[in-house]
Amino acid sequence: MFRRTSIILALVIFALLTMRAFAAPQTFTGTVTDTMCGKKHMSPGKSDADCTRECMHLKGDWTYGLVVGSSVYHLAGDNKQFATVAGQRVTVAGDVTGTTIAVQKITPAK
Repeated sequence: MFRRTSIILALVIFALLTMRAFAAPQTFTGTVTDTMCGKKHMSPGKSDADCTRECMHLKGDWTYGLVVGSSVYHLAGDNKQFATVAGQRVTVAGDVTGTTIAVQKITPAK
């Protein structure tokens, strides 16, 4: 009986892990920022894009981010690509872990 239960449990766990591996990426639409400034940029007289790029050149623990409503997500991926769309509204597709989006695709928002 114990062996049968162990096998069934192992199959259930395997099925759950397999379903997660084939899960479709989530899609978010928001504005590319840096996680230091977040929703409100602090450099007077500079555009949001310029402030984002400037902050990313400073040393710190921040990353490119995506403002979606009241949330700010960290973007993991190609920083050069994120720099080209800094300050712009984009649609991002990727896998989410906590507050980090592992970006698979980023396109200008329609």
